[in-house]
Amino acid sequence: MKEALVVNLAAYDFSFSISNKLCRLLWNCTYWIFVRPFNLSIFREYRTLILKLFGAKIGKNAHIYASARIWAPWNLEIGEHSILGPKVDCYNQGKIIIGDHSVISQKSYLCASSHDYKIYNFPLILKPITIEDQVWIAADAFIGPGVKISQGSVIAARSSVFTNIDPWVVAGGNPANYIKDRVMKI
Repeated sequence: MKEALVVNLAAYDFSFSISNKLCRLLWNCTYWIFVRPFNLSIFREYRTLILKLFGAKIGKNAHIYASARIWAPWNLEIGEHSILGPKVDCYNQGKIIIGDHSVISQKSYLCASSHDYKIYNFPLILKPITIEDQVWIAADAFIGPGVKISQGSVIAARSSVFTNIDPWVVAGGNPANYIKDRVMKI
């Protein structure tokens, strides 16, 4: 006897608007032609200008590497003197906000959306990510949907963060847990 179908992906109906799809198409073409090839640091302001033309809010002296992949620049806010490092994947269907003096290191993955697995048609849900001031996300970390990384925190390399992180702590692992307090030396 065949069991009843509980998950029905044929009923999946979340679709971005035509306008959103056209903007993403235009952004992807622009990225590959006018951003990605200009990877030298002398083009930093040029890359910032292109991203701002697509609606990104970028603070003074922010540095976004040419190899960083941004799904929707209009859903990105990055503060002053912050860095989106090489090969960072910013999957920002939902909003991603990064504060001042924060570093998102190479190959990290920021994911601001998921699916509601408890509903039969698996609908897309957008959950913003907030990364506050003076945070360091070390190499190859995963930051999940709806997470808030509080001021001054450090996320260890290759960690996976699924819950909010307290201020001025070091967290790491999969899933990321408190390791120790972050004590600054002057």
